[in-house]
Amino acid sequence: MNKKSVAIIPARLGSQRLKKKNLELFNGIPLIEHAILRTLNARVFDEIYVNSESLVFKKYADKHKISFYKRPKKLGDNQSTSEDFILDFFTNVECDNLYQIHSITPLLGSDSIRDFYDFCNKNNKFDTVLSCINDQIEVAYQNQPINFKINNKTNSQELLPTQRITWSITKWSKKCFINAINNKKTGTYSGNIGFFSVNPYSGLAIKTIDDLNIANALKDFF
Repeated sequence: MNKKSVAIIPARLGSQRLKKKNLELFNGIPLIEHAILRTLNARVFDEIYVNSESLVFKKYADKHKISFYKRPKKLGDNQSTSEDFILDFFTNVECDNLYQIHSITPLLGSDSIRDFYDFCNKNNKFDTVLSCINDQIEVAYQNQPINFKINNKTNSQELLPTQRITWSITKWSKKCFINAINNKKTGTYSGNIGFFSVNPYSGLAIKTIDDLNIANALKDFF
């Protein structure tokens, strides 16, 4: 029996650094609409939802004939996390695997969404798959080296890359996510975790007006 794969595009109306950023224009259209189009163009999901606490975004879902899920208003504030609204969605919508496509990473194109989906299908041992950028450069954390030794200088190309999570696109198994929550664990990092590398530009998240300007300047290269 085929498993049902659903995509959600989260879109909170409020934001602190860039007000109503999901309605800001990228390549001449709102970020939320751009996310809908690239998710549709990937042509891999059984169903696509815009997930928001605000009905402002419903017209974009209706325009492109996809579903809209109105999360509780309390899950649209600055205190709630993706863990909260993903659990709420899992509780109320039937699916086996959930793919989250962020509206604020507009340089992640339809081809990359399709590649991510194919990776998840071919590697179905992974309950959770996180998108990441492989940084092959010396990295330290709290003044301690992570992937290099201070008593030995090596060429950067010989280093093991660190994996910086981008959240551009993420996959969760509903069963594993909910089991983790029920056992007082974290659903976001549940079960066997896989990593999928995206290019650095695909991981560019729009959080400020400068980020948006950079993304618009780069759009013609994708």
